[in-house]
Amino acid sequence: MNGSVHASPAVVDIQLKRGPAGLGFNIVGGVDQQYVVNDSGIYVSKIKEDGAAALDGRLQEGDKILAINGMKLEDRTHRAVVDLFRTAGEDVQLQVQKKLPGHMNGPTGAQPEQSSLSFLGILAAVGGAALLVSVIYMRHIRKH
Repeated sequence: MNGSVHASPAVVDIQLKRGPAGLGFNIVGGVDQQYVVNDSGIYVSKIKEDGAAALDGRLQEGDKILAINGMKLEDRTHRAVVDLFRTAGEDVQLQVQKKLPGHMNGPTGAQPEQSSLSFLGILAAVGGAALLVSVIYMRHIRKH
């Protein structure tokens, strides 16, 4: 670390009016399904096109939902939070912690690790193929 201090994410209140398709977003997380390592919070995983959240424009994928209609979401299971959303009424007040710009909420390191492993696998396969072609070529040369 270089000693720089990261600004804490902004906490905002967002009022949504439930539409025909609900509030128009999906969530992940909870004490039983941690989405972020060492954080049992509830996160927005998808904003549905033309849903209430998309039309409002303030809620974004990766935002952390802290409360629904004043009810804190700490230490709740995923199912309990889904039930809170279902029974929240037509006008829903969300307290949301905005994600930091350039910060991805979710399991850390999963994608880059997978990419580097894939690259090493391809490199090993190409090297193996080159070795095999060399061995076949050398055997062919010895026979003639």
